Amino acid sequence: MTSPESASPSRPAKAAGFALLGVAAVALIIGVVSLFGGGDESPTAGGTTTTPPPQTTTSESPSAPASTPSAPAATTTTPPAATTTTPPPPVTQPGSAKVPVRVYNNSTITGLAGRAADEVRANGWAVEGTGNYSQGTIATTTVYFRPGTDEEASARELGAVLRARVEPRFDGIQSSAPGIILIVTNDFQGASKNK
Repeated sequence: MTSPESASPSRPAKAAGFALLGVAAVALIIGVVSLFGGGDESPTAGGTTTTPPPQTTTSESPSAPASTPSAPAATTTTPPAATTTTPPPPVTQPGSAKVPVRVYNNSTITGLAGRAADEVRANGWAVEGTGNYSQGTIATTTVYFRPGTDEEASARELGAVLRARVEPRFDGIQSSAPGIILIVTNDFQGASKNK
């Protein structure tokens, strides 16, 4: 039989052990909450700090093109900040090869990508496909290219013809297949009439 005097030294050790387990459980809960429930204070992709374009409300939810993975419609893509300067004149030499173009609609106008693709073809570019871009809201009609490739000169020429902004690709389309990407919005004007 155990006397009450021999059991007393182990009781404080047991109590201390339970207290440490309780502290560890609270620390674990705080860690899990901060890991999964953290605020929206994460930096934008790529560590850039650009101002997002103004949001527009659409009445339809266009589907993503087959070559792009789908994402929730509430996602906002933040392309580089808009510039107010006019595009430079075409930099390609007459007769030089024009890079193929894929045209995506990011507007509320049904069939706009098809109409824009017709204008692109009429001005000498091959169109590899059309579809809808629903990964976020693009502020204005823009021609995107991969920096450091022959796409840039052809993209600048197309931008001048279509009176559209020309920018390097942003993270949301960076890994898309090679070629120029034209994303048309409600402000698409088409080709300049005085070529």
